[in-house]
Amino acid sequence: MTINSTKRAGKQRFLVPLMITLAAAASGVIAGYLLGCVITVRLAEARLQQYAANIVADGEASASELRTELAAISASPHPFCSESEIGYFRALIFESEYVKDAGRIRDGKVACSAALGSARPSQSLSQPDFTLQDGTEIYKNLNLYQSRGLATITFALNGSFVVVTPMTRMHLEPAPMHFAETLTDAPTQQTGQLLGEPLPAQRAIFTSDGQFRLGESLYATRCSIRFFNCMTAYSTIPEILLASRSRIHAGAALGGLFGAFFGLALSLLFHRSKSVEQQLRRAIVKDKLKVVYQPIVSLDTRRIVEAEALARWTDENGMVVGPDAFIPIAEDHGFVGEITRLVVRRVLRDFGPELRRHPGFRVCINVAAADLSDAEFLPMLELALKQAGVAAESLVIEITEGSTVKREAAIETIRRLREHGHSVYLDDFGTGYSSLAYLHDLSVDAIKIDRSFTQAIGTEAVTVSILPQILAMAGTLNLGVVVEGVETAQQAHYFASLAHPVLFQGWLFGHPAPAEEFRRLLAEDTMRASALLAQRRLDEDELETLVSVGD
Repeated sequence: MTINSTKRAGKQRFLVPLMITLAAAASGVIAGYLLGCVITVRLAEARLQQYAANIVADGEASASELRTELAAISASPHPFCSESEIGYFRALIFESEYVKDAGRIRDGKVACSAALGSARPSQSLSQPDFTLQDGTEIYKNLNLYQSRGLATITFALNGSFVVVTPMTRMHLEPAPMHFAETLTDAPTQQTGQLLGEPLPAQRAIFTSDGQFRLGESLYATRCSIRFFNCMTAYSTIPEILLASRSRIHAGAALGGLFGAFFGLALSLLFHRSKSVEQQLRRAIVKDKLKVVYQPIVSLDTRRIVEAEALARWTDENGMVVGPDAFIPIAEDHGFVGEITRLVVRRVLRDFGPELRRHPGFRVCINVAAADLSDAEFLPMLELALKQAGVAAESLVIEITEGSTVKREAAIETIRRLREHGHSVYLDDFGTGYSSLAYLHDLSVDAIKIDRSFTQAIGTEAVTVSILPQILAMAGTLNLGVVVEGVETAQQAHYFASLAHPVLFQGWLFGHPAPAEEFRRLLAEDTMRASALLAQRRLDEDELETLVSVGD
């Protein structure tokens, strides 16, 4: 064999495997890309179904409440549009989550309402946009009540009406997810849109339960049997692929590395492991959840006296998932207690020394409804505190009104928590149906006023007039008060002017921060307090010296 033929053979031995490898890699890239597109679309279809179910559930909750309010207005025991009846309407609104105004109609005109008082001159109602089978008339964006730019819907029946802002609690997803709500008018049998973005397809899709695909658009519709409305979540495949391009490119790279067969196998495993629930479980096991701390400041001293521990999670796609999203998932699948345990461990690890050195400083921990009925919750908490050498008084337990649905279990757990030395706060106060009797039975130590009330300060919202009543209720029951969502000096001044002792929590006094940064803020706060105290003592010594010299 010649030297040239030897070289050619060597090149072939190198080039053939290289070409096969490159061909397999190219096939893997194509297969990985295509498979990534298919998986992304399938995941989007599942998300659309869940999104539609979520918004129809929220819509049913809103509709149920407004029907209850309409019945309560019709059953008013007070004279028509009297001051006592208007006050009655305002009390109803205070206990409502969705209803923002309520009142009476006479001769096709608004006679009075909680927000407008006795309407003079009366406002005439136009032709309703929809009329339901039970006679309920629906008006879209009727200019009776302004809610910071949010859409409002007016419902009228038997001379009574309510105005709702249906978007207040609906957890809307960002693009590429869109939604629309439709209703069928009883007299004309015509279907029209009540809420959401413009309808881009045949209206039949928006009035029938099911999942549909037209061209490059995907739709998922859920209809309410009780309230005659349908909710549709929809998106386009180009939007979905554009939003998920990083995942698709990753699939292509993976396919190019391992070839078509391994690309397919690994992509399938990747798809199976990507459910939100499984990601969250893995994050808890690997201690991947973060805990940040927001300062709670005393109105009198403006010193940091407490911190609220807040769980944060970034999923495996790099997306930040808020606690409003992942806590319900953990509750629904029965492992929210694991998150509570993780937060307790992290708090004691992050602030154990500070809690031991500064008994006046406390950390607030949120617990779920399942924790209150979990027989292992209190022993876990007691053991963790004992191992950390931290007193129970240093941990404040925060519960929500929703977590007290199982009333007897909640009351018993709160009693035992307080016996052990914990303070118990009722979080998001004002968003549920609390009353004097309700708070008395729960025997909590303090209430946290929901940020929606704070944000209403400086506006004409009805909720502002309720704040003095809330503080009076707290005073009657000798409860502490923490005001959430304080972002402006105007809001802080409002509560300072009411002469009721409160604690402040909000961006005006500090954003949620990692433990290291919060410890620095706490140290600076302590140094400032020490300097002020030293200066005060120095001034007192100088005054005493001057008095002695004068004598």
